[in-house]
Amino acid sequence: MQAIQISPNVYWVGAIDWNLRDFHGYATHRGTTYNAYLILADKPTLVDTVKKEFYPQMLERIQSVLDPKKIEIIISNHAEMDHSGALSQAVADFSPSQVYASVMGVKNLVAQLHPSFEIKPVKTGDKIDLGSDTLSFVEARMLHWPDSMLAYLEKENILFTNDVFGMHLATSKLFDDENDESIWLEEARKYYANIILPYSDIVTRFLGQVQQMGLTPQLIAPDHGFIWRKDPFKIVELYAQFAAQKPTDKAVIVYDTMWGSTEKMACALADGLRQNGTEVKQLSMHVCHRSDVITELLGAGALLVGTPVLNSNIFPAMADVLCYIKGLKPKNLIGAAFGSYGWNGAPVDSLTKLLEEMGVEIVSPAVKSLFVPDEAKLQECENLGKLVSQKLKEKIS
Repeated sequence: MQAIQISPNVYWVGAIDWNLRDFHGYATHRGTTYNAYLILADKPTLVDTVKKEFYPQMLERIQSVLDPKKIEIIISNHAEMDHSGALSQAVADFSPSQVYASVMGVKNLVAQLHPSFEIKPVKTGDKIDLGSDTLSFVEARMLHWPDSMLAYLEKENILFTNDVFGMHLATSKLFDDENDESIWLEEARKYYANIILPYSDIVTRFLGQVQQMGLTPQLIAPDHGFIWRKDPFKIVELYAQFAAQKPTDKAVIVYDTMWGSTEKMACALADGLRQNGTEVKQLSMHVCHRSDVITELLGAGALLVGTPVLNSNIFPAMADVLCYIKGLKPKNLIGAAFGSYGWNGAPVDSLTKLLEEMGVEIVSPAVKSLFVPDEAKLQECENLGKLVSQKLKEKIS
């Protein structure tokens, strides 16, 4: 396997994981990459490693341009194991003179790897002299771990961003302009929604900090997906847009059904929304994945949730997706609940409480149907759809 040159003195030496389909509960339909970067400075430097299983790929790529034992410095921008899993093996094989991480990175790496080698902490503003170039550091705490950090190679003008500005996309095409924009826009949005979303306020502050620092990198090189070279600040602009979570005239209906009754109610709701001109995404948890739901919610304006009742509780699939959504903390949503039941309608009402706990503005009490909804109940659902659409238009006007 060969390293790929991305600038005069920097090579991509990462790995492609074509088979990854789940990343701690996030469905990665298109796999991912684990990007690592080799800097051929006077002091050869490796920026990040890869997931442990992919160490042989990284090693082979490094060997295609340099004897790995000549690597003097390793930078660990993020302690999560898909980037640090191969660190101990790399240190054992390369014997670098120094390993660097953020202050929290040192703490996390020690707790995860229990290393026998020293890891030196760096913080925002610190610099490392590589002889022919300089690396400086910017801490990016909680984007998305407390230890997250960016490294800037000054002469080559490359910003190594680790998980920030990345996406889960396995591709042999290493740069943004080589990849299908319709695909990467979808995957960038999905990555933000499932990984970065709960830290949106921090994203906004961080982007302001980077702007004040005056960084204008020629390349933005994350550790997942491809490298940004044609328009590096395209992804920065997208992050600013995603972080704002400005609501649009779009409603997401999330539900499951046992005998079709809750689905009939969902369809009636969707019809009411459409009649009033609101875009609708109707997602049955019988066939949809939780990570696709939160992706649809990023930029939506309304969340409507429906459940049947099982064992005097909301349906398990709904409990799962609502727990997931709550943890990701979407903002600026209005919504309501609906569902069918046999002899205990209280669980349907509990959906309203769950929405309130998520910060969703409730526009109506839950619509409930005893068993199969009749025409009057379906009309009530349709009217709820129209009401949500009206409230949503008022909110975004």
